[in-house]
Amino acid sequence: MHWFYLFLAIVFEVAGTTSMKLSEGFTRLTPSILMGVFYILCFSFLTLSLKAIEVSTAYAIWSGLGIVLISVIGFFYFNETINATKIIAIALIMIGVVMLNLSDKPVAPEQPTEDISSIHENGN
Repeated sequence: MHWFYLFLAIVFEVAGTTSMKLSEGFTRLTPSILMGVFYILCFSFLTLSLKAIEVSTAYAIWSGLGIVLISVIGFFYFNETINATKIIAIALIMIGVVMLNLSDKPVAPEQPTEDISSIHENGN
């Protein structure tokens, strides 16, 4: 359930950022109000997700995927430019998010090895 909360936090963060752009510097009322509502929901769900997800992992995923999604929205909806440098930067962000996520996986503990000298001493 906590991963679903993180997903909702990302969706509402992207909606809030999109509303921020649409508010045109708080000159449009509806997008300005929606921005506040979306960010309240975003941080509420992010807080709930942190009950079970490490803050470094949650924040990396939240911000990384938020950047990717808002970049896509900017390109397709707001006609923002995209170039090779931006694509490489976004790819590096995604690689970083994946690496942080993989770093949380527990590593199997090393199996104790029997000391060879004790085998010879015991006659085994």
